[in-house]
Amino acid sequence: MTTQLNVLGEELQPCSFDPLTGYYRTGCCENRGDDPGMHVVCAVMTDEFLAFSKRAGNDLSTPMPQYGFAGLKDGDQWCLCASRWQEALEAGAAPRVRLAATHLSALEYASLADLTAHAVDA
Repeated sequence: MTTQLNVLGEELQPCSFDPLTGYYRTGCCENRGDDPGMHVVCAVMTDEFLAFSKRAGNDLSTPMPQYGFAGLKDGDQWCLCASRWQEALEAGAAPRVRLAATHLSALEYASLADLTAHAVDA
């Protein structure tokens, strides 16, 4: 596999191993071309974003033990769909992001300026 790049043009860094995130559950927001949701934005969860996501039809905070999912809480890092992050931005509820762990393909949905304005590692 080729090196995955982040939005800064550098090697993609891990997002989270606890909780274990990523479409492929590798801890990274990588893009191999077969993730229809483009889970490529490494976001730091906030209560505000989790409530927004639940209202938008994607409940990330309720535990689902049958899938090994404990539910997310404020401060957890998670690979979000790039389109959901952009939707949250437009609604005024975008969570913070880790640029070093956000895949370059996120720029197909969000601008680097918007991501940087919400970065915890800028």
